[in-house]
Amino acid sequence: MAHPSSPRPLPPAVLLLLLPPLLQAGDPLPTEGRFMNSCIQARKKCQANPTCSAAYHHHLYSCIYSISTPSPSEEPSVPAECLEAAQQLRNSSLMGCSCHRRMKNQATCLDIYWTVHRARSLGDYELDVSPYEDTVTSKPWKMDLSKLNMLKPGSDLCLKFAMLCTLNDKCDRLRKAYGEACSGPGCQRHICLEQLRAFFEKAAEHRAQGLLLCPCAPRDRGCGERRRNTIAPSCALPSAVPNCLELRRTCLSDPLCRSRLADFQTHCHPMDVLRTCATEQSRCLRAYMGLIGTAMTPNFVSNINISVALSCTCRGSGNLQEECERLEGSFSRNPCLMEAIAAKMHFHSQLFFQDWTDSTFSVMERQNKNPALRPQPCVTSLFSCILILTLLLRFW
Repeated sequence: MAHPSSPRPLPPAVLLLLLPPLLQAGDPLPTEGRFMNSCIQARKKCQANPTCSAAYHHHLYSCIYSISTPSPSEEPSVPAECLEAAQQLRNSSLMGCSCHRRMKNQATCLDIYWTVHRARSLGDYELDVSPYEDTVTSKPWKMDLSKLNMLKPGSDLCLKFAMLCTLNDKCDRLRKAYGEACSGPGCQRHICLEQLRAFFEKAAEHRAQGLLLCPCAPRDRGCGERRRNTIAPSCALPSAVPNCLELRRTCLSDPLCRSRLADFQTHCHPMDVLRTCATEQSRCLRAYMGLIGTAMTPNFVSNINISVALSCTCRGSGNLQEECERLEGSFSRNPCLMEAIAAKMHFHSQLFFQDWTDSTFSVMERQNKNPALRPQPCVTSLFSCILILTLLLRFW
């Protein structure tokens, strides 16, 4: 009696063809762990090359202290050896390096970036480019609304988002830390700003955004006041209103603040007269929130609208009045920023007016208009794999 022949195993070539779609289906979302060219790693590569190392350490590093940062209307005075060092670094791995907002050694990474950025700018002034890797966040929101029942009926949304932060251990801990540092008549501004940065860097992005960008009814001044006081402006903002250009000079002298300002200019700047925005709204909001806790901390202007501005003035700017107003207007009259804030507040208002079947829900917000950056569905890949596998087993 003949035994039925057992199916032959699939050849390795067929298995290799099936492997990529299966891997793609198992991990469809882009992650923030893909950090390809850190400036810290790029410097290590440079140090292993004698020519690059000499340019970085012996020439360029000393040039930083001999050249003052010029304004756009001035030409920098550049020694010949600095230009030579800059030219040598243009062909190194340092030129394409970047940093990550939440990396452990962010300060070191930014110091390296701006050292090399000076090399890029020597003899050819250019506007700052963001040192941060352009990542895509596509994690779903997970919130438990059941405990919001303890609030009074009709409570405003700022109060509800504050409660959602309180119900999360990490968000609550970080919020209390900056609340304590920024309260009281004797608060120290630099400690307050440091704790504010820690909150907006370490708290989950959707919780921080909900707290900062909560929507209020037009006449609800109490809600608007809560929103405006989110960043503790009485301590976080300067007591005496400085000139905006002086505020920027202070910012540019600090690598972290300079980095956050460059990131804001990169992602929130209208590109043309049609006010086309450079990148997606999610990136602009992330860059805007990155400025909170720096010398350039912005805030809402009043309790009755969503206009934002820097805490500075252009009075006394003299011949630089136009430049000062352009800087101030990049916050107060920025259509890309205002549209991003309005869209996020609209999204937040929708969260509490949906007919959810469960009090614990997960929401995936559409992050990008670029299809290449969107999370790719895995259903098609899985279906294709199953179909191919079925056909092969049938006819093999």
